[in-house]
This record gives sequence, structure tokens and C-alpha cells, in this order.
Amino acid sequence: MARRAAIGIIGAGVISDTYLELWPLFKGVEIVACADIVAAAAKAKADQFSVRAMSVEALLGDSEIDTVINLTVPKAHYDVSHAILTAGKHVYSEKPLTLTYKQARKLVGEADKRGLKIGAAPDTFLGAGGQAARKLVDKGAIGDVVGGTAQVRSHGMEHWHPSPGFFYRPGGGPMLDVGPYYITTLVNLLGSVKTVTAMAKKGLAERLVTAAGPMTGKSIKVTTPTTVDAILDFHSGAQITVATSWDVWKHGHVNPIELYGTKGTMLLPDPNFFGGVVSYSRAGDAYDEVDTSTEVFGAPNWRARSGAPKQSNYRMLGVADLADAARKDREPRCSGRLAAHVVDIMESIMTSAAERRFVRLRSKVERPAPLQAADVRRLSAA
Repeated sequence: MARRAAIGIIGAGVISDTYLELWPLFKGVEIVACADIVAAAAKAKADQFSVRAMSVEALLGDSEIDTVINLTVPKAHYDVSHAILTAGKHVYSEKPLTLTYKQARKLVGEADKRGLKIGAAPDTFLGAGGQAARKLVDKGAIGDVVGGTAQVRSHGMEHWHPSPGFFYRPGGGPMLDVGPYYITTLVNLLGSVKTVTAMAKKGLAERLVTAAGPMTGKSIKVTTPTTVDAILDFHSGAQITVATSWDVWKHGHVNPIELYGTKGTMLLPDPNFFGGVVSYSRAGDAYDEVDTSTEVFGAPNWRARSGAPKQSNYRMLGVADLADAARKDREPRCSGRLAAHVVDIMESIMTSAAERRFVRLRSKVERPAPLQAADVRRLSAA
């Protein structure tokens, strides 16, 4: 058996806990070190999870570490990922890969030039729920997809995140922060987007932080749109409405994603997680349900907050697949090319909203290969 890929993390923020807690669920990977520009933050995280605390420079120079997960804030993603590649290491970035398609394309080109792998979150579409939907779409369970909806609606992040300021600055907002889960899932199912049109606005000029932490009771200025509504025109012919908002106190939309085909309808679970129930109907018949809660990468295993129901959370699956791709010299499923296309879509949406015009995408990407049973067995430590 090939040795485990030794992995370092740069960025010791809230999301790092998830990666550090979940990596033992996968074969072929091991997180060995954590770095942050704030040395105390790296040490606290390293002590909590029994890994090495390092400076960013030391981690990049460590010959044992061959892959680095970039968990910095979005505006730093390009610079940090470029430094990782320059250090000769594979990189997996939290979403979005970068803030602009130009930056994303440069990173993909840099990785190709150096013979390295680059990937990015989200990897949730590789979960049992996303893969069940992919199988149904591919076999024509609802015919050709004509239209659909994707709904992201809440009242933002300041009620749970201790330092939510970056969510409300350029590079944040619901489209760039939560949108990647929905858009990546749609690209996995339907292929590349050809053209977009959109509108956007800010609901509030300021947000009051109520989450426990250093900013409790403080107000933060909102400098990016918090309601963005877009229509995505896919090369496949599908036309999907993607509605994202952090200005909604309550809503009645039950299904995060719905697809409408020439032969029926499909309802998809929350693409922020890995499992759930996929429902589909032929014509006007009753829905058949595919429950993925007993499958690998679909079983509920994670309670994000006290009192919340368990969800399926297998973040690190994309990292494990990238490490496997490096060993086999193939394209990672959560590839830089896929992530760059998603950045292109989101940037084009924001351009369309700002300039009130249709925007044609600059990129096109092949759908990632489905995750087969043999792949699941190879990646899962269960």
C-alpha cells in the first residue's frame, strides 16, 4: 500500500476543526501540521488535534509535507495557493478557489507547469446524495433537464460565526460563500454554464454580531451584495434559477435544489452536506425516494451545533481524492479546472448584476468522473 500523503494546513480558523477531525475517515491521507500567520492560533489548533504547529514558511519548506490545504480567508486564497505550488506541493483550497477567474486560470496553469495537482472545495457533490442524483440524471430518470431552481436563503452568518466580517466584504456574500455548493452540484449534474444574467442588492448597510466571540455586540459594515438572483444557461440546454440571499428571516422553500425534466422532476438534498434523500417523479406520478443515509459518505455523522440534528459531513473526501489522483496521475474530481469554472460563473453573475447585461462565460469544463463503488472502497477507511 502506498504511503499516506503527509498534509499540512495553512489557516487555523473555524473550518480547520472539520478537516482535522475528519481526516481519519479516509485512506491515504494524514494531516501532520498546522500553520497560521498568528502563531498562537496555529499552536492552539495543533495542541487540540495533536499535530505540529509550524510557521507558514516552515510548513512550505518541509520536505515531508507533499500536499497543503489552504484554509485562509478568500482574499488570500490566490497568494497562498500560488506560494504552495511554488514550494512544489499539491494544493487543495477552501472555496472559492480565487476571487477572479483570471487568478483561478493562473493557478491551474501553474499547477500544470509544475506537474502538481490543484483542487478546491466543495467536495460535497462526491457524497452519496450528490452521486445518487448524478446516476439518476445520467440514466435519464427525468429525461432532459429543461429548468430548475436552487435556493440559498437565510439571515447571514453573524449569529453563529465569531468573526463574520469577511462574509460581508467583497469576496464574501451569499453567492461567493454558499453559492459554490449549489453551482458545483449543478455543474456536476448538467455540465458547463454558457451564459448568465443576474440582479443583486444589499439588504442592510450594517450587521450586528450576536455570536459569542471577540465581536459580540459590534456592528460590521456591509460592502458586498447580500441578495443575488441569477439565471444560468447551460450548454446542455438547461436553464436554472439560482437565488442566494442573507436577507431572509424565514421562508417556505423546502427543497434546496429542484430539477425539471422532459419526463419528470427531481428534488435534491442540501448540497452543503454529503447525504440526504433524492426524490424523483416520472410525469405526474408520486415521488420515488433514494435514501442515502446508510451509504458510505452519506450516513449522518456530524452535529454542527448543540441541539441540531446530525448531518452527513465528509469534508476531506476531496483531499483524499486529490491525493489518490496524484498517485495515479489523473485529474482530481474536485479539480482546479472545475473550481475555476465555478469562479467564472460567480464572477460573471456579479458582473451581470452590476452592469445589467447578459454575460457569456470564458471557460468550459468536463463534468468530473462519477465516484464508483471501487473508488469509495479505495478512499474510505470505514
